[in-house]
Amino acid sequence: MTSKAGSSCLDRDALIASGLRQDLAVIRQAALEAVDPYAAVLDHLSRDGSQVAIGGQHWDLDQSSVVLLAVGKAAVPMAAAAAHVLRDRLAEGVVVTKYGHAAQADLPASVGVIEAGHPIPDQAGLQAARTCIERLHSLTSGDRLLVLLSGGASALLPAPVPGLSLDDLQATTDLLLRAGATIVELNAVRKHLSELKGGQLARLAHPAPVASLILSDVVGDTLDVIASGPTAPDPTTFGEALSVLRRYTVLDRVPQGVVVHLQAGLAGEVAETPKPETVLFGNVTNVVVGSNYLAAEAAVTEAERLGYHRLLLTTFVEGEAREVAKVAVALAKGVRAHGNPIPAPACLVWGGETTVTVRGRGRGGRNQELALAAALGLAGMEGVALMALATDGTDGPTDAAGAIVDGTTVNRVRKQGWDPRATLRDNNSYPLLDAAGDLLRLGPTGTNVNDLLVLLIA
Repeated sequence: MTSKAGSSCLDRDALIASGLRQDLAVIRQAALEAVDPYAAVLDHLSRDGSQVAIGGQHWDLDQSSVVLLAVGKAAVPMAAAAAHVLRDRLAEGVVVTKYGHAAQADLPASVGVIEAGHPIPDQAGLQAARTCIERLHSLTSGDRLLVLLSGGASALLPAPVPGLSLDDLQATTDLLLRAGATIVELNAVRKHLSELKGGQLARLAHPAPVASLILSDVVGDTLDVIASGPTAPDPTTFGEALSVLRRYTVLDRVPQGVVVHLQAGLAGEVAETPKPETVLFGNVTNVVVGSNYLAAEAAVTEAERLGYHRLLLTTFVEGEAREVAKVAVALAKGVRAHGNPIPAPACLVWGGETTVTVRGRGRGGRNQELALAAALGLAGMEGVALMALATDGTDGPTDAAGAIVDGTTVNRVRKQGWDPRATLRDNNSYPLLDAAGDLLRLGPTGTNVNDLLVLLIA
């Protein structure tokens, strides 16, 4: 009798979990569609004869045409939308995107596509950067430069300053990522080791007018941080870049040339990146066309349609992934015990970008680590599921976009011989979640607006 009752309870739990996972799939699709990069460009770029409107700027192309530069994980669909609008007024272009993100690119023959490394820059990205710099040097006041930026552009377009090599950038980036540096901190360093970042792309393009349409992948949509701000004024300094290296105790481990260059900049021997008061930015327009907030708002709207009480908590989440997971578990328990902050059935959504301080030798990404940490806290809870999603489809150096976990995840993997806590300590979330069948494998989504966390409580 007890056996039958226990079996019935397990079946019911499985049915509830399955229903929550189906709802999460629907919510995920709505969120991604809301930040479709092709549509986002069409919403902010239009043409009427020889007149082109880009955000608040208007270009008369009667005697000129447009040069296109698109960089990032969403570069291909963004460039395709721009080409659709500009048609014969598009003179030429370069598209630089992450490996695997250029499939089925439908672009004019005059637009070249280059795939390169992310998050660690590689030789293909270096060559792409050199190609872009050469083209920027040739621009005149009669040209028009349209820049399309999305997440990943910092790594995809490395352009080390004279005296530094690609290896120097790779080593510095890797050390800071492993140390848990935020994207703001990482980009403060990158901008001062590059010929293109921190407003320097706009400086190279001057006197040609520049317009940038930007798909934001950073918390707060700060222009100088997105893609390391190649067309935005840079408020950071050489001194701040050095401070980041000291803060994460990597100053004595980064290549010596990096330290020498930053110290030369601090001493005034190397020109600073362009600051907000620089005259050239009077000829530059930057427009954010998509963001984490738009995706999060679409997620809660869809959840409400599915019958859940909805709450968008924030799109400013930062911090260690496993610590953010503890907050998610606490919220789930609050809804279950007290109907707070909203009653069940509940959908809580928040977005941002967590970090992972790598201490183990395992494999995973920040969303997978968050999901595993949350699964430990949710173990045994009925009717709760959490999705941790990298909106670009790639979480860390893996083929997963993140994971969906529930109250049964830990029990399922323990039956297979896994020790979830030891696995978490080793930063080895990927194989465990794979064994659980909880990984999300979406492939490149074509967009990139940070991460989304969606918590459902039945």
